[in-house]
Amino acid sequence: MFLVRRTIPGIDIVVDPCAGLLVIIVTILLCIGIEESAMVQSIMTLLNLSVLIFVIFGGTWVGYKNGWIGYRQLGGFMPFGINGMLGGAATLFFSYIGFDTVASTAEEVKCPQRDLPLGIGLALLSCSSLYMAVSAVIVGIVPYQLMDPDVPMSSAFSDNHMPWAMYIVAAGAVAALSTTLMGSLLPQPRILMAMSRDGLLPPVFQRLNKVTLIPVHSTVATGIVAATMACSMDVGQLSGMVSVGTLLAFTVVGVSILILRYVPPNDPHLSAVCIPAPVTLPPTPRHYFPVNSHMEQKMSSLPPHAKDYPHTPDLSFSSGASPQTLPGEDENSEAECITDSVREALVPREDELKLDSFQAHNVTLKNPLLSGGETNHEKLHDQTRRLVAALGIFGVCVGVILVSLATSSTSFPQWLQWIMEISGVPSLLAGTLVLLLMKQDEGRHKFGQAGGFHCPFVPLLPIASILINVYLLANLETLTWIRVSIWLGIGVLVYLFYGMNHSSLTKVHAENNGH
Repeated sequence: MFLVRRTIPGIDIVVDPCAGLLVIIVTILLCIGIEESAMVQSIMTLLNLSVLIFVIFGGTWVGYKNGWIGYRQLGGFMPFGINGMLGGAATLFFSYIGFDTVASTAEEVKCPQRDLPLGIGLALLSCSSLYMAVSAVIVGIVPYQLMDPDVPMSSAFSDNHMPWAMYIVAAGAVAALSTTLMGSLLPQPRILMAMSRDGLLPPVFQRLNKVTLIPVHSTVATGIVAATMACSMDVGQLSGMVSVGTLLAFTVVGVSILILRYVPPNDPHLSAVCIPAPVTLPPTPRHYFPVNSHMEQKMSSLPPHAKDYPHTPDLSFSSGASPQTLPGEDENSEAECITDSVREALVPREDELKLDSFQAHNVTLKNPLLSGGETNHEKLHDQTRRLVAALGIFGVCVGVILVSLATSSTSFPQWLQWIMEISGVPSLLAGTLVLLLMKQDEGRHKFGQAGGFHCPFVPLLPIASILINVYLLANLETLTWIRVSIWLGIGVLVYLFYGMNHSSLTKVHAENNGH
């Protein structure tokens, strides 16, 4: 009786204790360990896939039996038009939220450069195919207006004289709900842990359990907030908020790809590396001059790494048995002076040679005598190129927003929609053309690792992703945006009062300014 869904009188708030209890159970399972969670996830996913395959094949048999009556309606295949279809797709976009789980567990993957793109691609292809097949079958065997919105698949089979199939579909619904909860609750603690490492959240969120290596504090905090929302909010409200978060995240990823490829931030670690340019004097053959015994003894005292340095010339002297000496100086004093000066000028210190391999491959050595005015010209050219690229990205973003609002919103007057379309389309096309004609920044090679995945078809693919995501965002309800704005406001307050002062980037800038 306690777990029954009920409405609080007077304030019309629906309370569902069963949903909150289910979230708490999944949170406890995630705190136990990643291997145990993965095993339960695999079992539930296998059960869910079996039920979906049953729905596809069983529904297809029912559809051929009753003649697909769902497609013979008065409104046709799309009774609400293209805007209605995209509005429904925007509301149900939370179905794709589980794919970021793969990316958020990169630290726990053996070969992330290969396995992450492969896992995301195969999971996206499989789930999208199953989603489309199930939707096509269910809508075809029962008219959409006759479906029970709470249990659409079960009612579709019961209306076609298959009541026993309701229990199979119910088992699949429980499995799907469990896997969805685990897929939603698994990445968020890792995101909080990463934010805590960057100083945007308190250090308690990055603490790991010594046995399971799970961020328990972040997982518990996520579970409490999720259980509270699941217990006190309607499914439609939650789905809209989750869809907004997912679409915003995907939009930010698309914009970030353009920024990293065309105007990447300067890497402070690489800019601080300074390697003295070696003197490229050819080594003197030892058989060409007689070798002084004292000089040979001095050369043997050089550090071991100097023997492998390719630009160190041979320190042999001619003119009989010893080098010429100045009046009042002996042979040994001059030999010591020459050896010490050559050693200091030509042989680099060991700490200068011990560079990180990543830095060593990305530092270009230039002769300091030839890099005067050319460097200033290159800097000016690079600044101009980055400014034009930034304007191109800005034009793409402005054009996408104007076009999406003009084509999806019905609350604006028609003259305003025409103005937004006339302004947005040229801005989008001009920004895309600028990015297509420009060369991508060479600094993009610093991001990622060799052999890792890099987004193809830049800038066309990120721009298409931004356009689709923003258009779907524009089709969501106004109340959904109000709820999300409250959450965004809370996040801004956390950043202003804590993250801004404790951010690792703030500390780096403070150290640089101090030096």
